This record gives sequence, structure tokens and C-alpha cells, in this order.
Amino acid sequence: MNFNELINGFPVLTVTGLTQGAIYALVALGYTLVYGVLRLINFAHSDVFMIGTFGAIWTWSAFGFDANSARPGVAQALLLILAAMLVAACLSGVFAMLVEVSAYRPLRARNAPPLAFLITAIGASFVLSEGMGAFTNRRQFGVPAMLPTDPIIKIGSWTVTPLQLATIAVAIVMLVALDFFVQRTRFGRGIRAVAQDANTAALMGVNKNRVILLVFLLGGLMAGVAAVLSDMKAASTRFNVGFLIGLKAFAAAVLGGIGNLRGAALGGVLLGLVENYASAVFGTNFRDFVGFTVLILLLMFRPTGLLGESLGRARA
Repeated sequence: MNFNELINGFPVLTVTGLTQGAIYALVALGYTLVYGVLRLINFAHSDVFMIGTFGAIWTWSAFGFDANSARPGVAQALLLILAAMLVAACLSGVFAMLVEVSAYRPLRARNAPPLAFLITAIGASFVLSEGMGAFTNRRQFGVPAMLPTDPIIKIGSWTVTPLQLATIAVAIVMLVALDFFVQRTRFGRGIRAVAQDANTAALMGVNKNRVILLVFLLGGLMAGVAAVLSDMKAASTRFNVGFLIGLKAFAAAVLGGIGNLRGAALGGVLLGLVENYASAVFGTNFRDFVGFTVLILLLMFRPTGLLGESLGRARA
């Protein structure tokens, strides 16, 4: 164990942890939204995220940028990033809705048991992943450099690069926007009503299928935005890129309290920080081991997560 590296590198580890945690948080929102309404673990959500990563690359390629291109100017880079986020979010949102309509809705119509939903979710995940693998010949694709790597904020040993600042800022904006949408809008009231009592909500005129479709769309939009940020951070993507990130995002949702939007955000940030601190103390090979160990220990004492499940109990 090397606590000196943790102490000396604490500022840098904190910033990188917050950056990675922001991506986990955005993906975790999709898991927690679906679970909050349907009590379903949508394992295909990780591959909805994966599709978003390719959507961003295809967008940049359409504008003539690939992994070997020179870095664009700041204004051009911002426009390219916004365009990629729009395309990736729409693409992920569409595929998320397709999964709901083609895989889960027929099961609901037949009152299928929970195990059928679980198996279908795993199957849908493999279909999306292997389908993209066949489409791309299982290649790894590089990502063009969009933002400078030099720090733009430097206070002592605390440094923040443009990509880190952009990732954290975008995640905060998306989290706040989603929380406002669910808590303050008519559509959000419908989501909370169905999460609380679907049958009573239907009697009050709420269209359950539309609400569920909206939930999948929102989760897909969050995953698409996270995909662009992940592309720029990892500088590459491939057909199975969603597996590990999806697993960690699901763990983050459980850590914060699956079914709780703010819990998913908190869980993602905490998991990102724990992983980075653990990599300094125990080495990078143990970052996943420590992260999931912390999750298991916390759930032993607080099974509902840090903030518990609240979407279904929120005021409607």
C-alpha cells in the first residue's frame, strides 16, 4: 500500500475521479429511471451507451475529423462536440425506445414473470453488442482530439484540463435538467405517478406505455451525452465498450439507491473517487476490486443504498 502517492496526488486524483464519476452518473440515470418505474434492471442500457459512442465518431467523421486529424480550433471544437452530443443522444434515445417496444412491451402485455424480463434484458444486450460488432468487424476506432490537454485551471498542485472541466460541467447541467424535468413538469409528474402506483395512475388518465417509453428515451439521452464524454476521455471505442462502464454505472446506481436520481449521481461520483484513490494506494490493477468491495460493504449495512429508493415515493 502506498499512502504517500495518495496524499501527494490527492488533488489530481480527485479531479480525475470526479470526471470519471460524472460519466458513471449519467449512465446510471438510465438504470435508475427504468428501475424506479418498472422495477426492471435494463442490462441493454450499457449497449445503448455503446451505440452513442459510435454516433459521436460517425458525426465527427462526417465533418472530416478522425483520429489522425489535427485538433480543431476552440470554437469549431465546441460546435463539433455539440453536434456529436445531439446525434449520439438521439441515436441512443431511439435505440433505447426500440428495446422497450420490441423486447419489454410484449412481455408486459403477456404479464410475463420477472425472470423473463431479466433474460430478455441480457439477450437484448447481446443483440446490440454483437450486432455492432458484426457491423464494425469488431474493430477499435480512434477518436479525434477535440480539446487541448494543457490545464486551464491551476491552483498549486490542483490542475484541471478543458476536457475534465467540460465533462463535470456537462454532467451537472444534465443532472440538474433531468431532476427539474422529473420533479417540476407535467411529464415528470406522470413518471412519478406510474412509479408510485401504475394502476391508480392509469385510472387518473396517465398513459402507462407512453410514460415508460419516455423513461427509456430520457435514459438513452443521458447515455448518449455520456458516450461523447467517454469517447473524448478514452480516445477510442469498440463494440463492447459499454460492458464495463455499464456494470460500474449500475453499481453506482445501487450504491446511491437505485430508483433515486440524486442517489445515482452521488453513487457515480463516489465510485469514480474511490476507484482513483484505490489505484493510488493499491495500484491500478486493484481499482475495480476496491470499488466493488466498498459497494458490497455498504450494501451489507444499508441495503437500499445511500439515499434509498425515492422515485416511486416522490410527491406526484
